[in-house]
Amino acid sequence: MNAPLAATLTDKRELSPDTALFSIQLEEGASQALSAFIPGQFVQLSVPGGGEVPISPADVPTAGGKLDLCVRRVGHVTELLHSARTGTRLGIRGPFGTGFPIEEMAGRPVLLLAGGLGIAPLRSLLFHLLRHQEQFGQVTLMYGARQPKLMLFREELAELAGKSALRLFLTVDFAPELPTGNFSCTVGLLPDLLKGFSFDAGRSYAAVCGPPPMYRCLMQELEEAGLPPERILVSLERRMRCGVGRCCHCAIGQKLCCTDGPVFRLSDLKGIPEAL
Repeated sequence: MNAPLAATLTDKRELSPDTALFSIQLEEGASQALSAFIPGQFVQLSVPGGGEVPISPADVPTAGGKLDLCVRRVGHVTELLHSARTGTRLGIRGPFGTGFPIEEMAGRPVLLLAGGLGIAPLRSLLFHLLRHQEQFGQVTLMYGARQPKLMLFREELAELAGKSALRLFLTVDFAPELPTGNFSCTVGLLPDLLKGFSFDAGRSYAAVCGPPPMYRCLMQELEEAGLPPERILVSLERRMRCGVGRCCHCAIGQKLCCTDGPVFRLSDLKGIPEAL
């Protein structure tokens, strides 16, 4: 197992009461290693005194070595990260796992479906598609959250939709308060956005990431719309722990999420009852 490479926490932006976007400056060795990153892959982030945690970068690392990680406070390691100050030394290993088949998706329309924190792994794919817009077809993002204040990157997404060819659809389970800022959303579940939505299922790819209860409904809607299961890409990063296939915590049948995934084709998960 490779030793963690050095990185430094340079900025932290609160996105919701328990989630923040951390900007990390990679040192030369880590920057070189992560230059091979493909959207959908993950890194192992180590925090002094806490240990390691697998995180899917929220964007492709820049040429200057800047890496964005969207992290929810859910345990000891992430609690330490949220409490860390600018300048804290961190460790990075990776990239690990399989990413989205970018080259195969070239020239095709892409539909991204994100629920809750699932927007984080899809953000790196979204940014790649928009930065290389001439290489892909229409890009559509459907994003659902429990309520407006828990919707991550909402202002950023609204700005992207206003300046690019991105088609953006936002929804919340319920709205106890009116949305603020320059964005609007419907009230309903994410699968409801797909009902009656017209897209070229014969050519499109779909990328999906979100909480476990969301997957079955979305898979059914996508297949009923005519999208072949081999072009439905599912990120299951939530299942990982060690990140290198040793603890088997992320086993899905005979597959390991951290080495065979975290991005799977739906066709590869057929017949595995516990997969979704």
